Amino acid sequence: MTRDLPGFAEKGAPHGVRRLHTVDLGEGDTCVVFLHGLGGTARYWQSTPVAPVFPGVHTQLVDLYGFGASPRPWCRYTLARHLEALRRTLGSSRPQVLVGHSLGAALALAFAARHPASVQGLVLIGLPQFGSRNDAATWFRQQPGGWIYTNLLATMLACVVTRRVARGLLPHLVRDVPRVVAQDLVQHNAMSSATSLWNVIYRHDSAADAAALPSDLPVVCIHGRDDRTAPISRIRSLHWHRSDWALLELDADHHPWLRQPRACQAAIEELLGQVRPPATVHSIRAVPPAAGA
Repeated sequence: MTRDLPGFAEKGAPHGVRRLHTVDLGEGDTCVVFLHGLGGTARYWQSTPVAPVFPGVHTQLVDLYGFGASPRPWCRYTLARHLEALRRTLGSSRPQVLVGHSLGAALALAFAARHPASVQGLVLIGLPQFGSRNDAATWFRQQPGGWIYTNLLATMLACVVTRRVARGLLPHLVRDVPRVVAQDLVQHNAMSSATSLWNVIYRHDSAADAAALPSDLPVVCIHGRDDRTAPISRIRSLHWHRSDWALLELDADHHPWLRQPRACQAAIEELLGQVRPPATVHSIRAVPPAAGA
């Protein structure tokens, strides 16, 4: 795994950013970490009437590398860099359950595959599993306007136009998500958005990560039956190969947390009742927050 992380303080430096930005809610021995999707921020999880909090549980909402209030350097956002940023932030002697949506789900799965002893459980919401870049391109070409997401330069241009031209209009133009979610669609840059999409989702096959997970790790996939961004057929196939996983299909699109938050919260609570004892979870040595951070 790379240690090169633009935007973060170098090892031994007395000042600088050392962790991703997080929002912490509640207290408890168990920690549930929420990772948003592409174009999102930590506020995604707080945009519905159902709060991402659970009795006796510490909730941590993370702004991913390149998004929200976390560092957003102009660089290539590779899977290795995303995972290193998460490692510096999430490592703890405290048990952790990872809840991810879309890009966040792919990162949660990849992180658990590499640090299985540090993860108590996974909830993967709208996991985009295509198998290859060509399969992703084939899928998106079938969707209205989806061709934009099959060309890297077109994706970057769309990002620039959205951020510089339409940012003030987004809450009025994007009416099918909460206002704060629409507002935060510009809280990234063209590189963090486009290269994360290409490197984490298109060029990386999450099925290999799924195969690497231990069979005793509780995993729940939550997917919308009308998801036009991440095909549910792929998740059904993944579930068929990992019958020890649970699959919850909801009447929703790519945003089950926004459409049916209570059902999602109930699934997370059910998984929390299955997690392994804290004694089996080991630290991966996260970087502690800097003084005054």
